[in-house]
Amino acid sequence: MNRPTDPHKMTQAGTPVGTHPGYMPGFGNDFETEALPGALPQGMNSPQKCNYGLYGEQLSGTAFTANPPERTWCYRIRPSVKHSHRYEKIDVPYWKSAPCVDPDVISLGQYRWNPVPHSDEGLTWLTGMRTMTTAGDVNTQVGMASHIYLVTESMVDDYFFSADSELLVVPQEGRLRFATEMGIIDLEPKEIAIIPRGLVYRVEVLEGPARGFVCENYGQKFELPGRGPIGANCMANPRDFKAPVAAFEDREVPSTVTIKWCGQFHTTKIGHSPLDVVAWHGNYTPYKYDLRTYCPVGAILFDHPDPSIFTVLTAPSGQPGTANIDFVLFRERWMVMEDTFRPPWYHKNIMSELMGNIYGQYDAKPQGFIPGGMSLHNMMIPHGPDKEAFEKASNSNLGPDKLDNTMSFMFETRFPQHLTAFAATEAPLQDDYIDCWTDIEKKFDGTPGKK
Repeated sequence: MNRPTDPHKMTQAGTPVGTHPGYMPGFGNDFETEALPGALPQGMNSPQKCNYGLYGEQLSGTAFTANPPERTWCYRIRPSVKHSHRYEKIDVPYWKSAPCVDPDVISLGQYRWNPVPHSDEGLTWLTGMRTMTTAGDVNTQVGMASHIYLVTESMVDDYFFSADSELLVVPQEGRLRFATEMGIIDLEPKEIAIIPRGLVYRVEVLEGPARGFVCENYGQKFELPGRGPIGANCMANPRDFKAPVAAFEDREVPSTVTIKWCGQFHTTKIGHSPLDVVAWHGNYTPYKYDLRTYCPVGAILFDHPDPSIFTVLTAPSGQPGTANIDFVLFRERWMVMEDTFRPPWYHKNIMSELMGNIYGQYDAKPQGFIPGGMSLHNMMIPHGPDKEAFEKASNSNLGPDKLDNTMSFMFETRFPQHLTAFAATEAPLQDDYIDCWTDIEKKFDGTPGKK
């Protein structure tokens, strides 16, 4: 039997050893896939006896009466009740959940961090998670948390799932493999992955050390934003999201499954791999998406549109027009507007904005916002360009200009984001960030017609 860190150990149909099993295109599709011929029942979900001695089981991501329901039927070697036994509570000290309000931490203000550095300590997906902010309440399933992950070691005979949340994973360096119940997702910088609530998986290091960002969504699932007058095309197109094909493990080996439930972590011991889904069909599935396929839309005459024009995914809040989370991408694009201040303008708003830099230089902050770094501008806290960016944008020759070598993103939420103790005291906080606006000058001149 191959060791768990062998990337080719999962069984899939028609795939030569040494190659990835592949993906299926489409966001929200009803997929069907089988790793063994005839493993997937046709015309019904729950036959009296499944082929190969498999067990039929449904994984539901919404209530049964939701319209449309999000669910997947899995045909597996053992039902998942065999992947659960007595639970033992454990401490995962750096992974926090909302509400997490430290009375000694001031979350009000403008904050920016350098990249959280790697250490000599061996860290897995679970032990390497570092929570930066929390918002809302995990128990009432609203809000989010933002994390940095630092991963140097593969999970070996260890598996994980979150009953609290789906995870949006944004790599910044290194390559990871997510071996999930529904198949394999390989992930690298300039891509993202969405791991649904309740899905069991193991994370392996393909190229390390690995570092990136995670948005933990407690609320309704991420979906594609409504395009309104933009119409059917551009932004993130459904066909560019990729779901894994079925792949499974049939391994009898002592294993540990860790569950995140209501902000607490528990482990259970089992005698086999839980990644034993041989076939599945449905629309509740993990995805990957290449951010380089995102097609930006912007102004082509004058003015700088709201950043919502760059929304890749949104998690609704139940209040129209106000998201639980928006995932917004600022990538390479042409700027052509006439007589316009082209960078993001000064503003404050109801949404809390946590930004991360994947690579390159962000146009509103040419200095100090380092790849791998983060910034936080909480709800109703003013922010905008520093003096250098303001002066350059105010005096530039406004010919067509391409913003190149840049990719940053934003986790935006309707809730205030509270800093964790780690973010306030251990992460590399830039104490002088607030001073980036100090030298902005008063330019007021009351002379009529003066600019």
